[in-house]
Amino acid sequence: MDPILNVRHLEIKYGEMPAVSDVSLELMPGEVLGVVGESGSGKSTLIRGIMGLLGAGSQITEGDICFQGKKLLDLEQRERRKLMGQQMMMIFQNPQASLVPIRTVEKQIYEAISEGSRKRAGVLNRKKVREQALEAFAKIGLKGGEQILKSYPFQLSGGMNQRVCIAIAMMQRPQLLFADEPTSALDVTVQSQVLDELVKLKSLSGTAIVIVTHNIGIVERIADKAAVMYQGRLVEYGSKDEVIQHPREEYTKKLLNAVLHLERE
Repeated sequence: MDPILNVRHLEIKYGEMPAVSDVSLELMPGEVLGVVGESGSGKSTLIRGIMGLLGAGSQITEGDICFQGKKLLDLEQRERRKLMGQQMMMIFQNPQASLVPIRTVEKQIYEAISEGSRKRAGVLNRKKVREQALEAFAKIGLKGGEQILKSYPFQLSGGMNQRVCIAIAMMQRPQLLFADEPTSALDVTVQSQVLDELVKLKSLSGTAIVIVTHNIGIVERIADKAAVMYQGRLVEYGSKDEVIQHPREEYTKKLLNAVLHLERE
């Protein structure tokens, strides 16, 4: 079986300053990779670079990114966009990056699913989409689903908007999903529900997932592989058990010790 994602010697710069340096990793279909590190370590920049979502002034200066054998950096922008929202998706840490404040949640869900349906030449049924949305809401602890569908994002809390974005991703079942701190705005109980649903998405749909987090406990819970980033570099990479139980790098040991310290408190 070939990797669904293969990143080789990736370098990303903000102006002249390196933000990600010489990062190589791969992901198999249905595999979960946890990317962990403190703020500013380059985690989010890495996945934004892979998705083609870098901001102004930043660019990929070295390396290759292959998705299902296609070199993404060689594709025209139009071809690359076709992959987004159908085969590759991203859950942002800030849901405002995904949701339009002046459209109802129901309309945005329908538009997102409709776009994917057109790309697959499928037939879309509004009633069915609504039913699927309510089912997805219930799975991740969003109560009052009917009212949420009628609401605008600005009428909902940040945590509720984040769960709406997660529900949209779950409904579309992409082949590759990037999740940037998807549970950071959620309480502990809801975090657990969301992580459980991500695992189900992997199991039922074969979705490969890259989850970015500062919490190595999340990596321990749901990941197959772990990547530890520090100052833009991949300082440790391997199976979850190998990295967590037998860390080689001092930085990884410090992250693990911090988790153990918090658990004891």
